[in-house]
Amino acid sequence: MPLDPFFDERLRLHRKYLFDQALSTVRTRLSTAVRFLRTPIVVPAGGASSPAPARPDRAERASQAAESAALGPHARARARHRRSALAWDRSELSAVGTPGPKVRTVEHTVEVPGHPCVRVRIYYPDVVGGAPVPAVLAFFGGAFRIGGIDYPTTDAAYRHRTVDAHVAIAAVDYSLAPEHRYPVQVEQAYASLVWLYDQAGELGIDPTRIGVLGISAGGNIAATVAVMNRDRAGLPLRLQVLEVPVVDLTGSHLDLHAVRGLGIPRALALRELRSVARTYLTDLDEGIEPYASPLRAGSHEGLPPAVILTAEYDPLRGDGDAYGYALRRAGVDASVVRYQGVTHDVAIFTGALPAARRWHDDVVAALRRLHH
Repeated sequence: MPLDPFFDERLRLHRKYLFDQALSTVRTRLSTAVRFLRTPIVVPAGGASSPAPARPDRAERASQAAESAALGPHARARARHRRSALAWDRSELSAVGTPGPKVRTVEHTVEVPGHPCVRVRIYYPDVVGGAPVPAVLAFFGGAFRIGGIDYPTTDAAYRHRTVDAHVAIAAVDYSLAPEHRYPVQVEQAYASLVWLYDQAGELGIDPTRIGVLGISAGGNIAATVAVMNRDRAGLPLRLQVLEVPVVDLTGSHLDLHAVRGLGIPRALALRELRSVARTYLTDLDEGIEPYASPLRAGSHEGLPPAVILTAEYDPLRGDGDAYGYALRRAGVDASVVRYQGVTHDVAIFTGALPAARRWHDDVVAALRRLHH
């Protein structure tokens, strides 16, 4: 169906952003080429060439990437981009979102062996008599490089879902790329899951009724945690709710038919989507690993039931469809629902778009399955 008119202005701004980004890249490359051509080439004495350096291992590549990310104009540009994203998010909540209700929150710091510790904020529903409540471990979206549990629309969504589904939401503030790259984020997520089970009694959570929830990049992490848990600890994970998830970072399941109706050239769409993998992964070859791309796991048997939500005008809809099929083929109870006429970020527009309110209701209905 046609794109909802609500998105017209936002789509115009997004197209402008993509063109501006592409133009900036071209200018940077031309400037680099000019400097290279002006630099004299020094040939070693005797004309002998130096041997090619050995390919660094993953830890060395990650260390090099972190060092380069912490310095220079790129780091400053990222900081500006994140400030702009936060300001945009704040204005969107005010203009077309729904502020969250007051709920009790408690913050914790979780240790992650071999990786940076991670902050987890738990949103609690009202509880009568102190009975333990179901919980979901939740992961925000933002292409692995922006976002966080303090973003206004993210915080508001968790508050609404906590109240309406009557479940605790343990929101994981995982590290952002490229300062921290795969597998840091998934290891933080898995450590948070183990911690949630280990501390369930003290946290007022029922360890027999725990699920995972994630949107976009967070959907990738949520799905990965389910696979990691099956492979490692086998904790009794009950549910996975995946909203517009990216589950294959090789890009093999991108559905670019979804961007035709948006008037975005294929080349620009591919450039933007591939940049997500380049930012998150230390090496693009890692995209085939099951903990980077859960769709590529050798088996999907034994995973928890899944509810997957996709959007018609979102190239990631192919990822959601493919993952739902892979789960069902492995005997997992999985459903995939595609929302017509909407885009990737539909969930935040609950103050202005009926489809967004229905999206919220469907997520709440899925989370309520933890009460059964």
